[in-house]
Amino acid sequence: MPKISVFCAFLGCVFIMQNAFSMDLSLAQATEMILAESQDLKKAEANVKKAEASLDVANSNRWFNIKGTASYMNLINVTDPSKSYGVDLPPELGGLIAQASGMQIDRIDIPDNIFIAGVSITQPIYTFGKIGNAVESVRAAIKMSETGREITRREVKYAAADIYWTAKMTDEIVRLSEQDLNQAKAAKKKLTAAGRANRSNLVKIESDIATKEINLSDAKFNRDTAHRMLKILAGIDMSEDLTLTDDFPKTFADLDAGELKSTPQWDMLNEQIAMYERNARSQRAGAYPTLAATASYNYLAMDTEFNNMFNRNNSQSAYWGLALQVPIFSGGLHRANATVEAMNAEAARQDLDKSKKMTTEEYNRAIEKYNHLRSNLAGLENARNLAAKAYDFSRDRFAAGQTSAVELAEVSAGLYQLDMALLNAKYNILMSAESVKKLGE
Repeated sequence: MPKISVFCAFLGCVFIMQNAFSMDLSLAQATEMILAESQDLKKAEANVKKAEASLDVANSNRWFNIKGTASYMNLINVTDPSKSYGVDLPPELGGLIAQASGMQIDRIDIPDNIFIAGVSITQPIYTFGKIGNAVESVRAAIKMSETGREITRREVKYAAADIYWTAKMTDEIVRLSEQDLNQAKAAKKKLTAAGRANRSNLVKIESDIATKEINLSDAKFNRDTAHRMLKILAGIDMSEDLTLTDDFPKTFADLDAGELKSTPQWDMLNEQIAMYERNARSQRAGAYPTLAATASYNYLAMDTEFNNMFNRNNSQSAYWGLALQVPIFSGGLHRANATVEAMNAEAARQDLDKSKKMTTEEYNRAIEKYNHLRSNLAGLENARNLAAKAYDFSRDRFAAGQTSAVELAEVSAGLYQLDMALLNAKYNILMSAESVKKLGE
């Protein structure tokens, strides 16, 4: 066997092995992989956990609060640091004490080693809704974050479908470009084999082949770019060859889409309104009294000598009771904050009203676009089939020498354009359906 034949056979085996080990990827698999890899979805999940932690913070204000303190102090005699605090007694008073107790006392030392320890408990009883509304506000924020996660999930699913069908479309464009180029080369081969290649026809076919080679090169570049983007989003190794197993449908069913009654965006805005309203109530309640139960225990030890501090001069005290904290003047702080939150709620209501109008229009437009493109598909397919027949007629006439290369190139270009239009229409139909799912699923 000639060396070149052996080499070609080797390359063919390598190509077959590469295709055999390429990764098959369906739309469902790509979507799951992209959802698992999405940084936006991971951030949305983190926002949910952060909001849930904020609820624990808000709820902590409902429960009792325990504070413990312990301190040691050593008083310093500023006039004479070498001595402890004390009071020198007048001779007359010292004499009286000596007569009464039989002991001569000229000085009384003041304990300068002091230890204090205590614990206090405070339990809110009634706050006029200050705590309760704050908690409900955080609950609304949690629902907002959960709805935000659902919005992100839908956006990622839409993006996954978009990149998958874009990559699949580039595969088809490469196939069509190769087919178009091969047809032009076959026409040239027939022209030269017949021995009737005039200069005009030959130049036209050469120009046509050069143009189609550029189209194929561009198509391969776009295909490689789309595949790389798909690999990045799905977390697939760049060296992996992909085979996209889902094909463009030949027919498209009716959309099962009714009237748009609710969307995650609307749910989020409703929760945002509730959050701002609860915040406003909590701020207003800040101007009202707070009733709380309190209890405290304290231990005190002091002496002139550190070592004897806990052996004598000790005392304990404890109490319990109710405390009413009444804000008297805050310069209008609570009222102003309540007004800010109320205006935030009003702005969110306006956003909700606008979103309902715009999203409903977008949803209805996506349905109309789907139905419009689907109704045109049969006509486009018929036009493409007629163009294919026209190309076959022109090719046969060209082979018989009854037409020029110019006519053959024009018919071939018309067929290629209709193939591209049909492919683009199918892509747009699929993405219109994905838009309807994203908005009203």
